[in-house]
Amino acid sequence: MSVSGKIKIGIAEDNLEFCQVLRDYLESYPDLTVTAVANDGLEALEIIRTSLLDLLILDMIMPKLDGIAVLERVKKMNNKPKIIILSAFGHEEITRKAVELGADYFIVKPFDLQILVQRIREVCGVQPQSEYNYVSPLARQEAQTEREVTEILQKLKIPPHFKGYTYLRKAILLCVKEPALINEVTKKLYPRIAEEYNSTPNRVERSMRFAIETAWSKGEIEYLHELMGPIVDEKKGKPTNVSFIAKISDKIRLNHKLRG
Repeated sequence: MSVSGKIKIGIAEDNLEFCQVLRDYLESYPDLTVTAVANDGLEALEIIRTSLLDLLILDMIMPKLDGIAVLERVKKMNNKPKIIILSAFGHEEITRKAVELGADYFIVKPFDLQILVQRIREVCGVQPQSEYNYVSPLARQEAQTEREVTEILQKLKIPPHFKGYTYLRKAILLCVKEPALINEVTKKLYPRIAEEYNSTPNRVERSMRFAIETAWSKGEIEYLHELMGPIVDEKKGKPTNVSFIAKISDKIRLNHKLRG
């Protein structure tokens, strides 16, 4: 563990958008820090050698070397980190092989990010530290906002590896900080997100639409009613991207006022 008392985490994941979601979410907790990121198996080995990690989050399917091949090489290293495997497949044989090679925990996608945080702490044998000891009020509020947005999207059953998940999350965070953006979605919000993620406004809009449709087909109707109110209606259909983003960002700003 680092001198600051934070768990030093590395992420090895080839889905760049999901990698950023993971990084942002983990760093919203004051006892966790992401110190290195790899997007293929060879880079994963390199960050293990050079970054003095406490824990590596390792995706099973990656370019150049897959998760099993990485584990085989890591097993021969000294001072190796704890390892949590992420996989889209929960085959018993793969799980057994990963554990034999030294994996400390195995999580099947999609998963709850809050559970991942709990497992990181458990694997590293630490308890969460009080964020009030060393985090400024502004940083604490920003971290709380990021967690709230992430947890709402997870409750809506939108898989974190969807591009639309990433774009919606970013849009809501931006609109919490800058409410006027909700009135200029086409001119400002979509282009801003597209620029950050090397996409186009049209792709951002379509990906958000697909993510919202996923929430309506997989999410729990009771939670949808609680969150979205009267716009959840079979006759009215699914909410627009704008109304969806506006509802959630308004809810979070209201929560901040109630807490403040």
